[in-house]
Amino acid sequence: MLLAAAGMLAVAAIANTSAGPPAGGREPGMSQSVDTSASTDGTRHQRQEWGAALATLERGRRIFRFDTFGDEAFWGGTLRLHEAIEGARFGGVGPGLTPAAALGVGLKVDADALSPATLDAIRRGRVNLNDPAVTLALLEANAVVGVSARRARDGGLQSVGIQCALCHSTVDNSVVPGVGRRLDGWPNRDLNVGAIIALAPDLSAVANLLQADQQTVRTVLASWGPGKFDAQLFLDGKAFRPDGKTAATLLPAAFGLAGVNLHTYTGWGGVAHWNAFVANLEMHGQGTFIDSRLNDAARFPVAARAGFAEVRNDPDLTTSKLPALQFYQLSLAAPKPPRGSFDAAAARAGKDVFNGAARCATCHVPPIFTEPGWNMHTAAEIGIDDFQSTRSPDERYRTTPLGGLFTRQKGGFYHDGRFPDLRAVVDHYNSFFSLSLSERQKRELIEYLKSL
Repeated sequence: MLLAAAGMLAVAAIANTSAGPPAGGREPGMSQSVDTSASTDGTRHQRQEWGAALATLERGRRIFRFDTFGDEAFWGGTLRLHEAIEGARFGGVGPGLTPAAALGVGLKVDADALSPATLDAIRRGRVNLNDPAVTLALLEANAVVGVSARRARDGGLQSVGIQCALCHSTVDNSVVPGVGRRLDGWPNRDLNVGAIIALAPDLSAVANLLQADQQTVRTVLASWGPGKFDAQLFLDGKAFRPDGKTAATLLPAAFGLAGVNLHTYTGWGGVAHWNAFVANLEMHGQGTFIDSRLNDAARFPVAARAGFAEVRNDPDLTTSKLPALQFYQLSLAAPKPPRGSFDAAAARAGKDVFNGAARCATCHVPPIFTEPGWNMHTAAEIGIDDFQSTRSPDERYRTTPLGGLFTRQKGGFYHDGRFPDLRAVVDHYNSFFSLSLSERQKRELIEYLKSL
């Protein structure tokens, strides 16, 4: 609703601001008789345009937050994940997923979906967070961010599905940790995707796809840890790096992408490509996805074997939703850091270092903080290994936009979190490019980065 309110203010501003000289081309103050019919029609047209745009924006937000693209058929029907969530008490298997356990693997609760009385009870510690029945109630209220479930007549669950918001939203913790208002576009670096998938009683479909056994799949899932996911495992089957570390990458931000060309760490495509890819191949929704690059059996053996280069479902529950989804995602501006989270004076000096001695702005071009146009680099150009880049068609890394860096401090920086903090990033480039930055310049640069 904040978006709608902002849009209506914009409509009002447009309606009350002249785009040029009055009708007839005369300057203000000259004697004239003004025909207002044209301006009235123009204002009406502008309002219609804004109304349509706001409707698309709201639809995109609902798709981002609540649409599963029909993926319940996979998460519930194939993996039977809902049975692990409900537990044996409600017709499933095992002990069931308690709210405490759900919060422990990084799932979040949307405070706006709950009543004031429920929120007050949560604040006062009067909700039993060790009872799976409470989890089912939260799911029924559509309060678990990025997860939806269908209740069965016996009180358990009929199925479960996931949404974009599962990985690319979090909450502001305004009620208690893990419970608050949604923050769309923020990467959920608490979310342990591997642990959640591993709850499923039957991973045979995943094991068959990867030509492995279920225990091996569970071992791989356990290696990811909080805030990471390996979107390319279903393409090339590479679960680990040569050094033995997980091949999973950090969940990226979905905000601040307007004006940015490529949107993934290794440049597969823009938002439109990645939405279709994820909806069909990662969320396992029912839609259409086409990318002939995946026919390369040498580079993408799993994808080629599974026919992922051309996926078609009837009915298609995905494609019609992609325009509005992209429209909403591109509207998500990078959030501003909290007041007091950086040294403002040092940040002002650090801006000069960023644009000057550190040469950061060569690639991170303000104000989008990536290259306008082709924003890709080889591993050699940025001084790191090429393991992840060679898993993509162009074998390059994207210059990541820097807005809202404070939301991405948990888990480290770069695609795989190899640099634990901003100081490590600055030290890397200072060494690799022989910048000879002083300690003061480094500190000021870091404060500027924290201010973005």
